[in-house]
Amino acid sequence: MQKLSNAALIDLPAGVCFPAYNRAAITPGIVHIGLGNFHRAHQSWYLHRLMQQGEALDWGIIGAGVRQGDEAQRQRLSAQDYLTTLIELDPNGPSVEIVGSMIGFVPVEEDNASLIRQMTDPAIRIVSLTVTESGYYIDPVTNAFNSDHPDIRHDAAHPNSPRTAFGAMIAALKTRRKESTGPFTCQSCDNLQGNGAILRQTLVSLAHLSDPDLADWIDTNCSFPNSMVDCIVPATGPRELELVRQFCINDAAPVTHENFRQWVIEDDFCAGRPDWDKVDATFTHDVHAYETMKIRILNGGHQIIADAGEILSLEYISQCMSHPLIGAFFRKIARIEIALQVKAAPGVAPASYVDLIDRRFSNPEIIDTVRRVAFDGYSRQTGFVLPTLRDALSNGDAIDGLALSQAIWARMCEGTREDGTVIEPNDPVWDRLVVTARAAKSNPQAWLDQSDIYGDLGNNALFQIRFHTWLSLIWSEGLEAALASYLQG
Repeated sequence: MQKLSNAALIDLPAGVCFPAYNRAAITPGIVHIGLGNFHRAHQSWYLHRLMQQGEALDWGIIGAGVRQGDEAQRQRLSAQDYLTTLIELDPNGPSVEIVGSMIGFVPVEEDNASLIRQMTDPAIRIVSLTVTESGYYIDPVTNAFNSDHPDIRHDAAHPNSPRTAFGAMIAALKTRRKESTGPFTCQSCDNLQGNGAILRQTLVSLAHLSDPDLADWIDTNCSFPNSMVDCIVPATGPRELELVRQFCINDAAPVTHENFRQWVIEDDFCAGRPDWDKVDATFTHDVHAYETMKIRILNGGHQIIADAGEILSLEYISQCMSHPLIGAFFRKIARIEIALQVKAAPGVAPASYVDLIDRRFSNPEIIDTVRRVAFDGYSRQTGFVLPTLRDALSNGDAIDGLALSQAIWARMCEGTREDGTVIEPNDPVWDRLVVTARAAKSNPQAWLDQSDIYGDLGNNALFQIRFHTWLSLIWSEGLEAALASYLQG
């Protein structure tokens, strides 16, 4: 078993798909910031498949990051020529593919000088990001730009040595404007409603704090396509490292993923783009219907079942779906509450999409941890679940399951499972959530009074009544009793 590298590709076991293109001929065209598992299983794979057709060799990916953990990732990938082993976890049996569309990784530096230099290269025409839903410095209730964050204040005061990815992008665009090398497309690939519009808001708002003229130039000349990205990609741990070895591949950073992908992209690229539609991506001028359906049913559904699974000491999402109460909870709330607030996307009815997500969540080959999915509820509940609740209340529709989902989240944030074990911190504001959740045990309204999460929802009488009832029932009789009560109507 050889270490994964360009030289080792010719010795791979039979059945392993690997790059048929000349990787030495690839030149950079994309810088991707936040290079984790999802990017390598999704955007990088689409480009790799296009390269397999002999196209897009001038769109090679340069990875980048702004956190110290990204440097460890850079070293792992550099040691294997930036190749990634993808293992597709199909219920009928796994398959393996080596992806080679990434050709470099910028060293991580405190002032991001190397990243800025890389993005000033005229060959770079797209800068894309996966920096998590909470990484855009937005207020979770209003979606307004948070100019008071310490990182933002630093970048506004020190625009030539920024801490954030956005500050680095602004510094690079400043140089490109000065040198007349033109703008690049700024492409968010995170699970945010209107992710391109949010990226525009963050970038332009930050630039305005130090250079209003540059901010106006960015707003006018750069493009920010909205997109919907979809593929379940578990974190890599000992199981995944052992799995890749079973295929006689020594990869220090393999990626597993489900047997499903979807990428819907607004066709708005100011400096050109790869023809991803040739490998089944969808270009459209109306991403909204696709992203609403996915964010509310898949991402919202993930939060709803993961919090319940955490309380009941379940480790994996597929175990949540096989649990007789949690799986049924997802199916009922998704079909009669969430889907009612979602419009059909072209060729996909909400009810059919619920059935698709049911199958995907239930795939026993996807070892996706409850802990990974439940992470950062502060951002994900406000982004994935509460918009549906708000619409349901406005439309006079059913909210009982949505109210229960919030009571479950409040119970989970108390910090212990029903078996008495401790839930380790799993949210950027975990300490505050724990204090509030413990206060809500005797005073449920304390949870809803978190105005930075619920805004005016916390004062809605119907929501208050249902939330108070559910949280009191969970604490007095247990989560399973509350789930059974909801399922029985």
